[in-house]
Amino acid sequence: MGKYSVIFWDLDQTLLNFDLSQRCAISKVFRHFGLAVDERMLARYDAINREYWSRLELGEADREEVLLGRFRTFFEEFGIERIDPEEINSRYQEELGSIYFYMDGAKETVLELGRRGYRQYILTNGSAVAQAGKMKLSGLSEMTDGVFVSETIGFPKPMKAFYDACFRALPGVGRTSCIMVGDSLTSDMRGANNAGIAACWFNPEGRSNDTEVRIDYEIRRLAQLPAILEEEYV
Repeated sequence: MGKYSVIFWDLDQTLLNFDLSQRCAISKVFRHFGLAVDERMLARYDAINREYWSRLELGEADREEVLLGRFRTFFEEFGIERIDPEEINSRYQEELGSIYFYMDGAKETVLELGRRGYRQYILTNGSAVAQAGKMKLSGLSEMTDGVFVSETIGFPKPMKAFYDACFRALPGVGRTSCIMVGDSLTSDMRGANNAGIAACWFNPEGRSNDTEVRIDYEIRRLAQLPAILEEEYV
């Protein structure tokens, strides 16, 4: 084992394919409420959803504003008046928790790192209901050492307070022994910077870092992570 012994994983779009799960779940929910599902609606919902989650990361919105506001905005744009945002959000969280898809190499990488003795924790901004369902169904709850959900903690990534709460729950774990692995520059990588831990950007699409966020490592495939962790050159 190299410099790091504890891995903080992001869940959605890092270990599990959130984009695919979201598409399946929201399509099913829309049909349940009698809404016609087309590509324009799905694309617009996705864009609105991303905007709201970005506001949460920036501290411009709280969780309730995100979960309900995205549907209110969507309904306003499409002239939908008969559906309660709270009702559709509740149904949507249940559906999200009932379906999962692994990212390429995710399960194999987590299992391999577990065999090598790494402690692995999942840090997520997703809703507690949805994440608990996906963790259980996917087997990640058994393959990892624990999960920290911002909804339960009271602060979202990338806030330092979120990571401070995680470390309080992990007595004896030093920050220099931890590395955060995630796909989001504004949530995972900025969070790692705020927490004073190493940042490993999972960047399968080869995007450019157009932020001020410090990246210590960058990987295109999750299978690259074990080799990086074993290196001593850092």
